Amino acid sequence: MDRIKAISSRDNPLLVRLRKLAGDPAAYRKSGEVLIEGDHLCAAFLQRGGVVPQAVITEAAWDVPALRALAERADAVAVIPQALMTGISTLESSAPLAFVLPWPGAGRMLPEAATVVLDRLQDAGNVGAIIRSAAAFGFAQVLSIKGTAALWSPKVLRAGMGAHFGLNLIEVADEAALAELTVPLLATSSHAARAIHQVSLPWPCAWVLGHEGQGVSAAVMQRCSQALRIPQPGGEESLNVAAAAAVCLYESARQRD
Repeated sequence: MDRIKAISSRDNPLLVRLRKLAGDPAAYRKSGEVLIEGDHLCAAFLQRGGVVPQAVITEAAWDVPALRALAERADAVAVIPQALMTGISTLESSAPLAFVLPWPGAGRMLPEAATVVLDRLQDAGNVGAIIRSAAAFGFAQVLSIKGTAALWSPKVLRAGMGAHFGLNLIEVADEAALAELTVPLLATSSHAARAIHQVSLPWPCAWVLGHEGQGVSAAVMQRCSQALRIPQPGGEESLNVAAAAAVCLYESARQRD
């Protein structure tokens, strides 16, 4: 079939394009394409009804029925040697299957949606974990302010475990865009008088998570209607931001239910 092609040259235009995409976490913004790797992410995208323009699969994986079935859902399939897959992969041990998807763009704000705001979070693992928690606890939108790890970068995608595909994701230039949100903004502070379980949390709302070392910026904090404390009876100074996010989002979901 014409849509299934064997590729053996590393100079093939598709593979050249994918190496550039894999080499820069934010390359998708210029290329308009996103690379997702591994059968879990690929299956998660398809389960959300996603349309796949291009699949790339190793020769060995093409002979595995389950992986072949995933690849065949794409409009076009490139079957390549393992060595070429290693060259385009962002993983230490390359996955046997990858999808090339159109980047959905910087996103359009849903002003009334339950939202998670990421204020200059720099660790891709933290960003992906928070995106996953947002989906798990019923938040519909994640908004990242400039300085945050690229939402569609390979590391963030892996940490998100497929949660990207069920959320409205927005990348904005600066905190001024928060003015478009009509839901109340909430932040955490170890100095706040009230703990998150001691107040009636609004729903929908927007939880703001700040930079791993500096916390929420003063400009963003001024936009928040409340700053609340996460009790830590064990005496630690602070929680990892992804852990703090999970606590806050869970408490919102618990009170909502």
